[in-house]
Amino acid sequence: MKHSFVTYEHNLYISIKTTNIYASESNLGVSHMTKQMFSETKIRDFQQISRLSCIMLIGLCLAVLCTTPAMAGTKYLSGEPNLSIAISGLNEFTPGTTIELPVLIENSGLNHMKMVQSGIVDRDDIPSTAKMVRVTLLPDGAPILVKSDTQMIGDIAGSETKPVKFQVRVKDDGQAGTYNLPVQVEYTYLAAAEQVGTDSVVNRYNNRKVNLNVPFIVKSAINLDVVKITPEDINAGGEGFVSIVLKNSGADTGRNAIAKLSRFGNSPVVPVDSTVYIGDFEPGQEFNAKFKVSVTRDAEPQEYPLEVLISYQNADGEDMETPTAKIGIPVGGKIKFTMVNEPPKAVIGSKQVIEVEYRNDGDATAYSSEARISAVDPFSSDDDLAYLGDIKPGETAVAKFKMTTTKDAIEKIYGLDSEIRYRDALDNSQISDTIKVQVIAGKPDGMAALLSNPILIAIVLILIIGGAYRYHITRRKSGSV
Repeated sequence: MKHSFVTYEHNLYISIKTTNIYASESNLGVSHMTKQMFSETKIRDFQQISRLSCIMLIGLCLAVLCTTPAMAGTKYLSGEPNLSIAISGLNEFTPGTTIELPVLIENSGLNHMKMVQSGIVDRDDIPSTAKMVRVTLLPDGAPILVKSDTQMIGDIAGSETKPVKFQVRVKDDGQAGTYNLPVQVEYTYLAAAEQVGTDSVVNRYNNRKVNLNVPFIVKSAINLDVVKITPEDINAGGEGFVSIVLKNSGADTGRNAIAKLSRFGNSPVVPVDSTVYIGDFEPGQEFNAKFKVSVTRDAEPQEYPLEVLISYQNADGEDMETPTAKIGIPVGGKIKFTMVNEPPKAVIGSKQVIEVEYRNDGDATAYSSEARISAVDPFSSDDDLAYLGDIKPGETAVAKFKMTTTKDAIEKIYGLDSEIRYRDALDNSQISDTIKVQVIAGKPDGMAALLSNPILIAIVLILIIGGAYRYHITRRKSGSV
């Protein structure tokens, strides 16, 4: 139904015609109708645009799907592991040594053909990869002891190298020469992979054991054994000798062999003569090497370490050294002296001889011992040296010193310093630690006290003189009668 006041033009635009007579009522009715018709037109236009957008989006997605190729998978048609072995670095080793043998395992396996095609499911493993590799080193007659068990080193891909190490002891009597050490390698590899359907693969693995050889060269060398150690007069603060019996327990001869003794760390035992020439050191031969050593004064009576080795030329003319052998050297305590007698008494204001008895509390003999005392106020001495001679451990000797005590000395016990100079077993001059000597300063007693009293001496002299005079007078009277 068309309104009389509305003119419709192509159903798109609306023109409104009104008259002045009916303006108030007609305009209100026309405005409501115009808004309703305009809203319906916008909805129809939006629906048409939405349908068109959906059609275009679907078409775009179909175009993308049609132009994208299907995902391709990879399939290997050939290839398997190919392992080889070698020692890393030098392969020459000395008898009597424990080594960590470095072995390299290389996989030179190649994949000669592979196929990339849509519909193929990718494989998890490659045929040329050696999986779960286990390596075992065998001695097989070589002069070695293999201390390591089978080593597991994981997977080795094609064109990859992996190291493995074995603890090996080369025997002391190992003969020089080249040996082939068997190395057994076990691994698993992908033998075939069969695709089932479009999403499944059945893998077939094989186990393989390979026996390889690696060259192992034992050098011409001697082996050092320490048979016996004999210390001679080795005490703290002195010098002595140590005799070491060395043995060549190897299978080769060492030419121009030299025994060398060296200090170990901060050991108080220090070699004075550190080398002894041996010459040709034959297999099984023993040699007694004697070294002079010194010991610091602060060393305690116990064993201290030293190191000994032998340098030599082997059968190939190479300069070599045996592994260092550590030895223990027993050290005796330093020579100590102690005053063992009761403190002597020095009479105040007089001169007398005091006696001091010393005891050797050390572990060695003190030769040509001589004691010396340091006299200080209120004492003095014009003869402070006393010869004691040789004092063996535990023995005693008595020293006599002339001492003068001043008159103003106080009655008490004084401590005087003394020391003993002596010679050790190697005729080296040594001085003992300071020895405290106690001396009692006191007044005279007994007859000495009477004789030291001047008043009493004067009375005695007067009595003697008076008695002599009386005796003289009496004789004269007797003669005159």
